[in-house]
Amino acid sequence: MSDVLVRLYPAAYRAAYRAAYGQEIIDVHREMTADMPGPARLRADADLAAHALRVRLGLDSASPAGRFFALAAPFALAAGAVASGLHLTRWYAGLVLSPAPVWVQLSAMDGARSLYMLLSLLVCVGAVTALTGRWGPGVGVAVCGLLGTAVQRATDARLYDDGAIAPVAALLTVAVVLACPPDRRGDRRLSAAAGAMAAVGWFPVAVVNAGTYTGAFGVTTDYGAWPMLVLAFTGAVLALRARSSGLREMGAMAVASPPLVAYSCAIVWGDLRPVLGALLLLSVVAALTAFFQAVRRRS
Repeated sequence: MSDVLVRLYPAAYRAAYRAAYGQEIIDVHREMTADMPGPARLRADADLAAHALRVRLGLDSASPAGRFFALAAPFALAAGAVASGLHLTRWYAGLVLSPAPVWVQLSAMDGARSLYMLLSLLVCVGAVTALTGRWGPGVGVAVCGLLGTAVQRATDARLYDDGAIAPVAALLTVAVVLACPPDRRGDRRLSAAAGAMAAVGWFPVAVVNAGTYTGAFGVTTDYGAWPMLVLAFTGAVLALRARSSGLREMGAMAVASPPLVAYSCAIVWGDLRPVLGALLLLSVVAALTAFFQAVRRRS
């Protein structure tokens, strides 16, 4: 821990650190990294610099913001997986139901659409990997897919009708996931809840879409509302289990919702009405949760 890296921390943090430990930890860090290879030493210094940045931004595990993003991160991954999975489902249903042979359709696909499907697959695979116990590798794959989506949608905006909604949603999701403090990543309870939310949010919509394509349903019921309802309901369940007012949980669901809102805007509605609808839905569910908690405390 060189003096340069120590200066990355806020002054108050440095003063408290030196008062409590003096030079002891600095000396230990120097001894530990002295014999390390260059790449390993750089990684150790990068981890320290990242921690300093988190302390400056108030995103360490001891801060309220750090705990907030630790709650939101698994659900942001799950929401990204739901939106990407719905894109893949729509594409696959059209591929299977088309009278043309599959190989003909695949060979006729343009490069932009093929890349987008690949990026969506990366998001899904990364989210599943992260939520099933391998947080680091899974987040790395999902973040690559999300960043690739943002870059592709921004550079090929003329090919899509959603403007800046999809790139902004992808970047917000990356920010929420990376804001989770390292020692709070991969919480099994939250990961399980996020995985269940993703499954319940994706499967019925996929079935409805398939039924619409095959003619089993006369009209579609896919208005982008179901995944948001599942997300809001999950936040309410977490709040009730924690016996909290629900504001923190609903706030976490709100920052996790951009992929679902972007899906509704781009695929279903074609405008910004889902943004207002999502805010209204989360506000109503938060109010109902707070009211229920108040009644439960009185009784």
